[in-house]
Amino acid sequence: MTSRELISSGSPFEAQIGYSRAVVDGDWVFVSGTTGYDYSTMTISDDVVQQAEQCMQNIAHALSQAGSSFADVVRVNYVLPHRADFEACWPVLRKYLGDVRPAAMMIVAGLLDERMKIEIEVTARKHA
Repeated sequence: MTSRELISSGSPFEAQIGYSRAVVDGDWVFVSGTTGYDYSTMTISDDVVQQAEQCMQNIAHALSQAGSSFADVVRVNYVLPHRADFEACWPVLRKYLGDVRPAAMMIVAGLLDERMKIEIEVTARKHA
């Protein structure tokens, strides 16, 4: 029987919408779509690159709480409202995942709040 653990970032969105920042199920860690909000201040930058950096910091925190890290990431999904913004984010994404090189997908779609310029979701598999 596998164990299931729910990870919270403390974001009010989790309770309002009804989801967890991450779910650990056995060796798997599923991190929800994560935006560039600084959850300690509930603020978000106007700059897509700064948002990408904050997304990755938020994801790093969730992975850490789950006993995992970016080294364990096997899949990443990027969602941006404006495809032209994606290339500017590449250096940030490469900083966190360049050595890991997970399977990836980028989708152009609207996000919940107009201020959100990028949302990132990852799946990781912990190794013993």
